[in-house]
Formats: sequence, structure tokens, C-alpha cells
Amino acid sequence: MSEGTVRGVGYRFVMLGLFMLVIAMNQLLWISFAPVTGEAAAFYGVSNLAIGLLSLVFMVVFIVVSFPASWILDTYGIRVGVGIGAVLTGGFGLLRGLLAHDYTWVLVSQIGIAVGQPFVLNAIAKISGRWFPVSERATATGLGSLAMYAGIFAGLALTPMLVVRWSLPTALLIYGVAAVAGALVFLAFSRERPPHPVGPEERSLVLDGVRSMLRNRGFLILLVLFFIGLGAFNAVTTWVEDIVRPRGFSIGQAGLAGGMMVVGGIVGALVIPILSDRLRRRVPFILLALAGSIPGLLGVTYATNYGLLLASSFVLGAFLLSSGPLGFQYAAEITQPAPEGTSSGLLLLAGQVSGIAFIVGMDALRAPTTGAMTSSLLVLVGLLALGFLLATRLREPGAIAPGN
Repeated sequence: MSEGTVRGVGYRFVMLGLFMLVIAMNQLLWISFAPVTGEAAAFYGVSNLAIGLLSLVFMVVFIVVSFPASWILDTYGIRVGVGIGAVLTGGFGLLRGLLAHDYTWVLVSQIGIAVGQPFVLNAIAKISGRWFPVSERATATGLGSLAMYAGIFAGLALTPMLVVRWSLPTALLIYGVAAVAGALVFLAFSRERPPHPVGPEERSLVLDGVRSMLRNRGFLILLVLFFIGLGAFNAVTTWVEDIVRPRGFSIGQAGLAGGMMVVGGIVGALVIPILSDRLRRRVPFILLALAGSIPGLLGVTYATNYGLLLASSFVLGAFLLSSGPLGFQYAAEITQPAPEGTSSGLLLLAGQVSGIAFIVGMDALRAPTTGAMTSSLLVLVGLLALGFLLATRLREPGAIAPGN
């Protein structure tokens, strides 16, 4: 089937849009407590760390559920796998809203939403690989990641506004109703595959794929990069209010700083993967993403001027978050015929493990008198620099050479 004919299969954009809706809602529910940590702690009468646990639990659950979720995605397909994630997100999102006054039930609901997360996140490369030609796959993966960032942005920016205007329980109920609506739309309109294949469908069995990935030098380097980059992002977004509060910024300003980080990620996920597809290169853009994220994180660490904080957050997001879709697509290309769901799942798993370690470590290393997290943020800067050096050892995949 010619690539021109593939481009005529317009339903691929409907499928991508449906997937983007589900992933955005899941990520919004994940991050919704981060910009109002202090307010939520006071509302429930618990510590800031207990509120951090509402985000941290997603990473713990991901470690347990990621491999089974990848197996279901690769064995039963997109409609079943992502559908499970959508139903869990909607159902437990609504339960969280209805029982929002009780911390215990909110935590239980967060666990339920967290179980659905890997069914959604691990499907990013699978959607692009099944529905899009090679020349559009990094772009499609970037758009899928863009939806993830858009959901995080909505949670960071809208939650403080909703809490100030109404209340925390009202905000959670609004989010729960929206998540149910997103799940119903996906179940009603999603399809498993296009009428004609866009490329080779052969994929190895999941366990065989895992073994081959763990013998692939490029994939092992990529695992380390996701361990550093995704872990840093998870930690910074979880503690965003605590990071900026010692410098006199309010919860609203903290939410907008986190939101600017994600706006930058949206811009980066739109621009950089498109350039990567057009130039048929992956590695230079991965290097650019890692190098550009370092000055952004330094600005977030030290900025005392609000404008500089917003600009630094934007730069950090534009570079660090754009590396995600590139990494997913690069992994799919260098590990063929391993299943895309499994490669994406392993990369995300590495980031969840490090996210737990970084979140707990940042809380332990905060300054005892001021609560500042400067020292731990500088450790993250050093890790990003190490990641850049490792990325110089990556090689371009043959699958994206001109003519393929």
C-alpha cells in the first residue's frame, strides 16, 4: 500500500484524537493535587507528604501494572487495552469526586485511576505504529504525548482556580464527570485498526520482545535517559508548589509555573517531532532536548522574579518533554519486531521508578528551616548533564532512512 493511499485513511486522526482525549483526562486526574498541596493538606488535616502520596501512588502502581497492561495491549489490541484504562479513569475519577471529603476514599480512587494509567500511556507508540505511516509516526507520537502534557497543564492551571472559586471537592467532581464523558466517547467511536495496514504488522511475542530489548545497547541507554528525564519531570511537577513557595510565590503562581512548563512541552511536542520526521533524524533532536532542559531547570531552581520563573518553566518543558515522544518512537524503531506497547511500557516504567526515588529524595533533602529544595534540584541538573553525555552514544535507526 502506497504512503499516499495511507494518508487518505482519515480515520487515523479520529483514533488519535480519541486516544488524546483519554490520555489527557488520565493525566489531569493524576496531577490535580500538585498545585494545591498546602490547601489540600489543610483541608484533609494531613501532611504535605500525604498529599504528595496522591501523586506518588501513580508511580508505585505503574511499576506493578505496567507489564500486564503492555501484554494486554499487545495481545488484545488498542480498543480493549486503552478501553480498560478509559473505564478505570472515568469510574474512579467519578468516585473520587463523589467522596472527595474523605482522604481515605480519595486515596483509594487515586489507586484505581493509577491502575488505568499504564493501559493508556503504554499505547502511545502502538497507536502511531498501527495507524500512521513511518513518515508521520514521530509526529503522531508527539501529538499523543502533547495530549498527556495538555492534561497535566489543565490540572496544574485549573485546579487552583477551581479551588479558590468553589472548593476542592467541587473541582474533583467536575474532573470526575469529564473523565466519564471521555471514556464513553472513546468506547463509542474507537476502532482497532485501519482498513488497510500502513506497514508490516509482524511483531514478536511480548517475552521474546523484552529479552531482545534488554540486549539492545541503544535501548538500554534510552532506559537510563527516561529514568533521568521522566523521573525529574515527575518529581518537579509533584513538588512544584513546594519548590517555589520558599521564594514567596503563591499557589496560583505555582500552578501557572507548572502550567508554563507543560505549555512549553506542548510546543516542543508539536515542533520537534515534526522536524525529526521531515529530516529523518532522531538522535540530534534527543540531544537537543536534553541540552536545552538544563538551563530551564537551573532557572526553576533559582528564579526569584516571577517572569523569569515562567520563562524558565517554559524552556524546561519545551526541551525536556519533547524528548518523550522522540524516545518512544526511537525505541519502537530500534527494537523491531518487539511490540510497541512493551517498549513504551519499559521506558515509562523506568521513569516511574526514578520518579518515586526523586520525589522521596527531594522531600528528604529539603532545607530544614526554609523548606527549599535547591540541593535536590541541582542533583537533577547533574543527572540531565550525564544523560546528555550518554545520549551521544545513540545511533540513528535504519527504519527512518529516506525511502523507507
